[in-house]
Amino acid sequence: MSLDSINESPSAPNTRSVRGRNQFSLAFSRLRRKRLGMIALTVIAIIYLAGIFAPVLDTHGYSETNLLKTQEGPDTENFLGTDRLGRDTYTRLLWGIQTTVIVTVASLLTGALLLGLTLGLVAGYFRGTADTIIARVGEVVSAFPDILLIILLAATVRPRILDWTRSFEDSSGITGLVSSGFVDFIVIGIALLPLSWFGTMRLVRGQVLQLREADYVEAARAMGTSTPRILIRHILPNIISPLIVTVSFGMGAVAGTEIALSFFGLGVQPPRPSLGIMIGEATGRGSTAVSVLTQHPEQLLAPIAVVWLLIFAWNILGDALTDVFNPRSR
Repeated sequence: MSLDSINESPSAPNTRSVRGRNQFSLAFSRLRRKRLGMIALTVIAIIYLAGIFAPVLDTHGYSETNLLKTQEGPDTENFLGTDRLGRDTYTRLLWGIQTTVIVTVASLLTGALLLGLTLGLVAGYFRGTADTIIARVGEVVSAFPDILLIILLAATVRPRILDWTRSFEDSSGITGLVSSGFVDFIVIGIALLPLSWFGTMRLVRGQVLQLREADYVEAARAMGTSTPRILIRHILPNIISPLIVTVSFGMGAVAGTEIALSFFGLGVQPPRPSLGIMIGEATGRGSTAVSVLTQHPEQLLAPIAVVWLLIFAWNILGDALTDVFNPRSR
């Protein structure tokens, strides 16, 4: 039997197909063997899709009130009952999830991925003065307690952005930006930047410091390859794995912080629903709050259950991704 016939034998492993599978397809195939990880990913997908398709899945307007049907329990018309203003709890829950989805994705994309990744690449590759300035600024920012700094930024930035948006509406004739929650999303995104960018920057910087001395990077520099091409084509693909793990853990933290801001009245403002607002309204002071907690716990349990599931699922998924991308666990 010739060597060619052995290579073409059906029992021989198809090395070309294995080599052709990229890193992410291999990682997903390993993730599918992690039962808890797949369950967590499914839970996250269901919650996020429910928020994304809130306009399709809702049964009422999220600000629609019915004073003749306040503090009612679940029924066929209102699946989770109504709140103290007669608003449908199920509908407000869906739109509250959408608010969380928008804020977490936007803040992670701008803070952790865009700002943290860019500054980490610059600090790790160029070192020197750029590295010193970026590291010192990050250390100063991280020295403040996270929640206090976020509350301070949200309270300080909101009035200015609100005034600018209203001036833009008056001058351009475009209306609805303030009522749609556009200002709130910008404010929360800015407030959450200190929480998301510095940790990502330190991770990326450490990876780049190691990779910049690799043989293939030295060879690319010797061939006259431009610095942006080296960063994007040679270094960035090799730091994607730890970055994905970090972002998965950060998503839960950002979601929890956004809900806390809304709970304290510094996040999304009414009439736009938020999970934090729903929890705050159900646990407010006075006899009304006591009656809600004792007679209508579904108004509080529904948003708390979603918050808990979301944060817990992100943490479980982060653990699974750590095992997936860790060579020692394969």
